[in-house]
Amino acid sequence: MSRKNKLTFLLMVLIGILIIGYSIRDVKLSVLIHDFFTLDPWWLLVAFICICVYLLVEGIITKVLVSNRVPNFTFKDALRVPLVEQLFNGITPFSSGGQPGQLVVMLQTGVDGGRASSVLLMKFVVYQAMIVVNFFISLVIGFHFVATKMQYLSLFVLFGFLIHFFVIVALLLVMYWPSFTKRLTKILFHPVKWFVKDQKYYQMQLTLFEKIDNLYEESVRIGRQPVLMVKVVLLTLVQLTFYYLIPYFIMLSLGYYNVNVFMVTSLHIMIVMIISLFPIPGGSGGAEFSFESLFGSFISSNSKLVLAMILWRILTYYFGMIVGAIALLVKPDKIDDTKKSSSTSG
Repeated sequence: MSRKNKLTFLLMVLIGILIIGYSIRDVKLSVLIHDFFTLDPWWLLVAFICICVYLLVEGIITKVLVSNRVPNFTFKDALRVPLVEQLFNGITPFSSGGQPGQLVVMLQTGVDGGRASSVLLMKFVVYQAMIVVNFFISLVIGFHFVATKMQYLSLFVLFGFLIHFFVIVALLLVMYWPSFTKRLTKILFHPVKWFVKDQKYYQMQLTLFEKIDNLYEESVRIGRQPVLMVKVVLLTLVQLTFYYLIPYFIMLSLGYYNVNVFMVTSLHIMIVMIISLFPIPGGSGGAEFSFESLFGSFISSNSKLVLAMILWRILTYYFGMIVGAIALLVKPDKIDDTKKSSSTSG
């Protein structure tokens, strides 16, 4: 990890501590400590297992996609990919560092750059598509609750849905109509020319067109393997399900046994969508505010609400960054993908 990334990591931890400190300003520390020690540890363990399964399943997805073309790619290296993704998602605005971070990890193992890029793009497409599907279901179940209780948050929810929906439409255009996508991209990309030199502009445009070609070629290849595609889609649904269930098990650990699992899960899906709109790494500030706003209707005790928010943030944000930092230190298992990449179109 570079010096800049280390500083950003420490800064995000500091911001998190300050936000938590602000959140507990009206809560007696003795009450918060009492609530913590009266938690049901078994339900909290289930919540922890959920985030572990979430990461493990993404490792399996990476292994499935890469091993389909690179047989010697190990599960250890496959697991490093989502772990490092968690780290760089957590320290960059709009989680923009996740994709480059994954690419670097795969290149470290010896996977061909073009092949690695196309696999990551396909994984991203499926992940985004399943997020939109889950979010649409959550809108049907929980949007009325949000719109009734907190109208201002409902606007963020709808805006988040529209952004992710347009991302999926753009990706589908790339996958099934690349020629039109390139023409459209050229038009939309033209204003960039006003701010950069011609040489850099055309280089950026060329890189963008190469990514469009890579995704199209990968989609054609995957399209010829429907069983593989179905497997990745189902694994992604399982992965997201475990992630979205985390707040429900945290609430059970706090003694709230009568909560509706479908409503709680739906609200968590909406929170994740809201977080994606905040430019601050990890959605810090917006994530905590959204959680307290939405789950305050279920958790009557202010101290337990704050404790639930802290536990949720530790599991879904800080834990991923910590294991991602550790994963960076793990030495990859080197493979030779040069022969395979030269003989196989990618």
